[in-house]
Amino acid sequence: MFCRICVLTAVLCAGAFAAERGEEVRLWKGDAPGSEGVMAEEVSAPSTTGAKLPARFTVVHYPSLFVFLPPKEKANGTALIIAPGGGHNQLAIDHEGWQVAEWANQHGMAAFVLKYRLARAKESKYTVPEHAYGDAARAIRMVRSKAAEWNINPARIGFMGFSAGGEVAALAETRFDEGKADSADAVERVSSRPDFAVVVYPGFRPGAVTVPKNAPPTFLVCSDDDKSHVVTTVNLYLDLQKQGVPSEMHIYAAGGHGYGMRALKVPAGTWNLRLTEWMVDRKLIPAVQ
Repeated sequence: MFCRICVLTAVLCAGAFAAERGEEVRLWKGDAPGSEGVMAEEVSAPSTTGAKLPARFTVVHYPSLFVFLPPKEKANGTALIIAPGGGHNQLAIDHEGWQVAEWANQHGMAAFVLKYRLARAKESKYTVPEHAYGDAARAIRMVRSKAAEWNINPARIGFMGFSAGGEVAALAETRFDEGKADSADAVERVSSRPDFAVVVYPGFRPGAVTVPKNAPPTFLVCSDDDKSHVVTTVNLYLDLQKQGVPSEMHIYAAGGHGYGMRALKVPAGTWNLRLTEWMVDRKLIPAVQ
């Protein structure tokens, strides 16, 4: 049974979220570009685990970041923006959002779970290239613009995406710009380029992503029994290699699709350990003592 969350409710609940799981910060002070004048409610499903944050969203009009900062004594300056999957008709924000943020915090990273607009939700007027990607680019700019406030190194901001969120991540790491120096909006003055990318079982059409030579270092992972997504993963890796972009790819024999960081009884369940090793190797986080 879906529960409806209107704008007022979201604002009133932000303080409660901040106390336990993460404060919600809107990406734009006013209407997001493409959502001007929208007064509709957002739609979410409650968590089945008793957590106060929703398990998924099925309608999004007010893109935002949920902020999860590690303890100051553990913070290492690296930030990770996380885009959950869900086929662009929902956000599987529990196991591909909140749980991933907790993992990032355990490794001293600041984590930001992205609530982006859904291009394939019922009666949606949004598109992936314009609105979902636009939300991702704005998220990177916002985190970079608030680096001092959030105790972040502005040169160590990464973007991670799962499935449909993997498409958003692929767009974020290939369509960035340096910002508009003369913009009246301070957030728009900074770069939208992520400093590294993590792309997990992505799905998008051939030709949707064109890799530039200055794309950031990328970690990719998928499972061989996730046929449509493994092809996308391998093709993106090959495109990165053609441009000389440092990349690492792991294709596991089994694991299926949509597992996030859930425990699995197959080796794919250890992919986050490989990611940790890659991040240590690239000096994004310190080695585990």
